[in-house]
Amino acid sequence: MRTTTRRSRSFYPLAVFFGLFVAFLYGPMSTIIILSFQGPDGGLTFPMNGMSLHWFRNLFETQAVGDFGGAFQRSLVLGLIVMVVTVAVSFTAGLAFRHRFRGASVVFYLAVASLIVPSILISLGIGLMFNILGWQPAWYSSGLGAHLSWTLPFGLLIMFAVFNRFDRAYEEAARDLGATPWQTIRHVVLPILAPSLVGVGLFGFTLSYDEFARSLMTAGSFNTLPLEIYGMTTNVTTPVLYALGTVTTVFSFAVIAVAIIAVQVIRHRRARRGSDAGQAI
Repeated sequence: MRTTTRRSRSFYPLAVFFGLFVAFLYGPMSTIIILSFQGPDGGLTFPMNGMSLHWFRNLFETQAVGDFGGAFQRSLVLGLIVMVVTVAVSFTAGLAFRHRFRGASVVFYLAVASLIVPSILISLGIGLMFNILGWQPAWYSSGLGAHLSWTLPFGLLIMFAVFNRFDRAYEEAARDLGATPWQTIRHVVLPILAPSLVGVGLFGFTLSYDEFARSLMTAGSFNTLPLEIYGMTTNVTTPVLYALGTVTTVFSFAVIAVAIIAVQVIRHRRARRGSDAGQAI
């Protein structure tokens, strides 16, 4: 006999709150996506004037104002560089902090201090420092440093939490079997932590790709994509701006999907290797 349980009284207020949150989060996004499919005579508000892909084609043509292609390329390259550096530094720092050393607490708090300082002040400080030193700010130098000051603390916090739960018995077993320290890291530690490293990489890329405040004073003469979008909001008065928002939203979801697929593939391969090893035994 099937039994049913009554929902608690708190379920309904929480469900209403969650529904409002989803509407607040995805309502404006849905509006932008819908308006981006307007016809050639469409405007920035409802009602829509036809349906077409006109503004998406117009987006990739030469614009009188803005450089979407160049800004997207710069943000993509910068995000990938930040992702690689964040993963590498976070992983090695996680390994280092497993061993107590003098000044570890000071180093840790200095590393995460930039999370407390307002992002615009970080951007302003780095921009002023480059000007004082006579260096030209650019997205690949000062912009890279500003973004790393945002992504590295998050990467460090994630890896510290992961290493705190890591069972070091796996490493001891590898060493007992004659593995060198590098072989232990390569064949034991890295495969186990691979899903977490993918998460750190995704976190680093998305934080850099969407960052505005820390790019404002450090990007130099060429805008990143968030800066270009902000500039277009003050000059572009056609649905091409909505088409840009739709393209960047789809790209962001695509990056998340790729990361999820990568994690699933890693877990599947790990389970398959474990199954093969069990059959061999």
